[in-house]
Amino acid sequence: MCGLGLAAIVGVVARTSWTSVQHGPWWPIGFLAVAALVGEVKPLRISRSGTSSGTVSTSGPYIVALVAVAGLGTAVLVQAFASLADDVVNRRTPKKSAFNTAQYVLSLVAARAVYSGLADLPFFGGPMTVEVRHVGPLLAGGIAMVVVNLLLVAAVVSISMSQPILTTVREDAKFHAATQLVLLCIGAVAAIVVKDGVAVLALLTAPVVAVHWTTAAAIRHAYEASHDSLTGLKNRDQLHIQLDHAFVAAHRAPSGGPGLVLLDLDHFKDINDTLGHPVGDRLLRQVAQRLVLALGGSEFASRLGGDEFAVVVEGDLAAAQAVAHALLAALNAPMRVDDVELLVRASAGVAVAPEHGDTAESLMKNADIALYQAKLDRDRISTYSPEYDVNTLGRLQLLADLRTALDNGQLDVAYQPQVDLTSRRMVGVEALIRWQHPTRGSVPPDSFIPLAENSGLIAEVTATVLDAALGHLAELRAAGHELRMAVNLSARHLSDLALPRQVAEALARHSIPPAMLVLEVTETGILADPARVDVVIATLRNLGVGIAVDDYGTGHASLSYLKRLEVDELKIDRSFVVDMGRDNHDFIIVRSTIALALDLGLRVIAEGIEDEETAAALCALGCGVGQGYHLGRPTTPDQILLRLANERSLAAESPAATR
Repeated sequence: MCGLGLAAIVGVVARTSWTSVQHGPWWPIGFLAVAALVGEVKPLRISRSGTSSGTVSTSGPYIVALVAVAGLGTAVLVQAFASLADDVVNRRTPKKSAFNTAQYVLSLVAARAVYSGLADLPFFGGPMTVEVRHVGPLLAGGIAMVVVNLLLVAAVVSISMSQPILTTVREDAKFHAATQLVLLCIGAVAAIVVKDGVAVLALLTAPVVAVHWTTAAAIRHAYEASHDSLTGLKNRDQLHIQLDHAFVAAHRAPSGGPGLVLLDLDHFKDINDTLGHPVGDRLLRQVAQRLVLALGGSEFASRLGGDEFAVVVEGDLAAAQAVAHALLAALNAPMRVDDVELLVRASAGVAVAPEHGDTAESLMKNADIALYQAKLDRDRISTYSPEYDVNTLGRLQLLADLRTALDNGQLDVAYQPQVDLTSRRMVGVEALIRWQHPTRGSVPPDSFIPLAENSGLIAEVTATVLDAALGHLAELRAAGHELRMAVNLSARHLSDLALPRQVAEALARHSIPPAMLVLEVTETGILADPARVDVVIATLRNLGVGIAVDDYGTGHASLSYLKRLEVDELKIDRSFVVDMGRDNHDFIIVRSTIALALDLGLRVIAEGIEDEETAAALCALGCGVGQGYHLGRPTTPDQILLRLANERSLAAESPAATR
């Protein structure tokens, strides 16, 4: 097309009678030329599919007037000069500049052809006086100019964005139609009043400026409707439009795809709750900038709302997974907001058509399921699999029921004794959450705790258990019994920076000394987000609260965290304790763990004690405290109080107590 445009310029310049041009009304023509130049250099940006990729020029009315008044040769030279000036100002590449000039020249040729044909005028005619009878042909020529220009630009945009040309034309027409019609009418009036001089022409500047401002406002509103106001990324509506276009492109060239990557920040609620929403907003802007840089212009990120983002990928599964890895890698470096340096982590769900969905809706749904699985498994990136979709509706209903249970106080807490293996007296209890569903019956914690973690309800669940446990502990203390209360913390909640404040408030509310509370954490939780966990555990220990490593030996075992963190006790997992009397390997692991804990000055609690032989063996190895069905099943606060009372009576009756 560039060659065709160049040929048109050469042909028009060669065929124009420049002698007749010299006798034209130069001051009005000069005014039109300058106005066209200004209108070209100061265009209005338009948005296609939420991406700024085109302009609306206000040079149109003046160029149309030049086509009629000064002839095609003058109009072509003015338009070519204005286009080149605009390209120089905006530092466009020579290739793009050549395209711009060519499409403008071809549009003017079309305009002159229509105008001269309908007005019965020579195609290469020179300056002339435009009369009212020429207005119709001139408007038709102007429309031809706009249509040819629109089609040429739309063809290139469609190729670059892999979408049908009719879609591009339809989107651009929303911005061009009304604006260009008004501008063309102004151009026709300008052509008629040229004979009245520059002063009259200058009066047309006001309506052109008004059109400019009105169109700018419309374009701004369209941008705001298609973009997220906080981050500047495309919004959810634009994501759906982009997905629809990507499916159309994939059907035309069936090579796999499109893919969709959903990304959700981990623990973002903690940042909002602890540092405030203004800090959270600034952090989201930084995240958006990181995502844009990671994509490098090949794909576009959208913000779906909150801390969730999405990217449509044109390609197969490998391409989508590569994008997911790139996005997460972009967030690895700490982000500074004011004087606070924050580590931001995220999880991603990946789904690719046609394997994981053949419509935009199904792809969105399955990518969201994959994201949920990534959160659940803590794998950071998860690709959709049909097995993840099993009972999804059931999980959603269970989550709704959990919300109801929290609101209505339907969650209970049971307590399992922790027993001194030498004296066999109870020295502590572990609080265990229980949910008796009105229709499902007993719902095990493994079924609803992950739901609570990934939905943000875990803070309320923990608060419920903590409050109930400390309340019952206060009742035991009032009856004269002093013992430790152990409460489990989920891996997600362990990195909640607001947790220490929540614990301190609960302790104060029930007048419990901090040393009587032990918070149990898992190895997986400790290693999931080390930077945050270190801060949370250090703050809790400064309060005086004890920290126990639960299920020791079953997670991503690493002795480094025992060195890095100050903990108070190790709980040996029941999987090693149950068979230690029959499995020599289990026995060695238990013996070594007890020796390690004692050397480090830690308390040791063995879980899963099912018989007296195991209890005796653990006591002989130096394990101080045990827990398991042999020593006591989970039970109610009343039964715990009754057992403590019986132990006190037995102790009072023993010979040792008498002496």
